[in-house]
Amino acid sequence: MRLEDQEASGNVEDRRGMGVGLGGGIGIGGIAVAALAYFLGFDPGTALQIGQQVSEVTQQHAPAQAGKRGAPADEAGQFVARVLGSTEKVWTGIFAQSGGTYRPPTLVLFERQVRSACGMAGAAMGPFYCPQDEKLYIDLSFFRDLRTRFRAPGDFAQAYVIAHEVGHHVQKLTGLRRPTSNQASVRTELQADCYAGVWGYQAGAMKQLDPGDAEEALAAATAIGDDRLQQQAQGRVVPESFTHGSSEQRVRWFKRGLESGRPRECNTFSAATL
Repeated sequence: MRLEDQEASGNVEDRRGMGVGLGGGIGIGGIAVAALAYFLGFDPGTALQIGQQVSEVTQQHAPAQAGKRGAPADEAGQFVARVLGSTEKVWTGIFAQSGGTYRPPTLVLFERQVRSACGMAGAAMGPFYCPQDEKLYIDLSFFRDLRTRFRAPGDFAQAYVIAHEVGHHVQKLTGLRRPTSNQASVRTELQADCYAGVWGYQAGAMKQLDPGDAEEALAAATAIGDDRLQQQAQGRVVPESFTHGSSEQRVRWFKRGLESGRPRECNTFSAATL
């Protein structure tokens, strides 16, 4: 990606090295539950609630520590801040075209454990968006896992992950309610993939993409499909338990946004087939 000319977003909260505040962390049990949920493709919100319940057995609620605000100075922090800045530019423009105002989310960087308005979470959860506080949470070690465990290297693969979580924020702003079934969750996640593709289309128009970037994102979408993750975790695939969509579905909807650049093409909820 070519982000040298992209202004880094100041909507970053750096909690790396801070822990999770008074009362300690989620604990081994909570991390194990969250990790299992992530790799089996369960709803991240459900896993967060479970992790919070496990944590509450041994500790009382405590407010999250406030991290340092603004674009971090380190290379990894600068990268995510610039990607976030790119998504802000794209979605501000899209919302303005329809007479709306885009309210950007905050991206929280953490290590190992984090306390959000949605509950406690460990790094094994992977990146997630919490609609209650309108924040994206990411432990940058996930990018290493994306490269090594999931074999999806490249900076645009990492940017796709951020853009997907921003897609959930767009859903929140446009009034989409939290899914209450696995089927609804799949459609919600695939729409966020499509929104990530819409951002990718606009990033290309801003000449921020290099040759091969799209392939990196497609490899990431393939690697984190429910079928792929379930096969790796338990040796079998259970389609009725999908919450994010298969690899094929994730790729299809990301490409739909990437090729059209239009959010209206991302209506997974009216699609007869996914």
